[in-house]
Amino acid sequence: MSIVHTLIGDIVGSRRLDDRAAAQGRIGVVLDEVSALVHPVQALEPTVGDEFQGAFATVADAALAALLVRLALLPSIDVRCGLGHGEVSVHDGGRRPLLQDGPGWWSAREALDVLSRPRRATERTWYVGPDAGRVNAFLLTRDALVDRLGERGHRLLAAALRGENQAEIAASEGISRSAVSQQFARGVGAVRDAHRSFAEAADVTSTPEEEHE
Repeated sequence: MSIVHTLIGDIVGSRRLDDRAAAQGRIGVVLDEVSALVHPVQALEPTVGDEFQGAFATVADAALAALLVRLALLPSIDVRCGLGHGEVSVHDGGRRPLLQDGPGWWSAREALDVLSRPRRATERTWYVGPDAGRVNAFLLTRDALVDRLGERGHRLLAAALRGENQAEIAASEGISRSAVSQQFARGVGAVRDAHRSFAEAADVTSTPEEEHE
């Protein structure tokens, strides 16, 4: 068993999709792209039904991966992600999708189940694990800001999270630096900077037992 931060995601309203096969194909491409950016412990991959999963070294990496996947799929597809923490066993490592088990997997499953409750219908990321209150405060605030951005804002945020500066973003979008700056002022910059601070801080989910392994 290894201690990781597990991510389990699923498609929101998958039954309403016009072309489920195309959606699944697009998700597979996006998961590969995000895995190449964030470098998970276990690569993101589709599993059964409309779900996907992966595992990360830190909760910050898991949170970033969840957002990057969502931004890449919006507006045609939306996803929600449950994040967990703990030991995870992989049974039959040659099997695809991976067959995971253990507290880390089940905590991510619990987090995803929370998001399926009616009063959480508009929320997109939840975490079950150590220091959950602080992590979920970050996730709730982040996702609320993301939901206020339009389609262009989502593209600009994804680019910013990948490390592109405003000049590079303006060139790729074919818009002025001023237009990019306005989007950053409306929330793109805040979400990017919040993720940087979250990643730079001491891992809030670490425990004394993990620190001495």
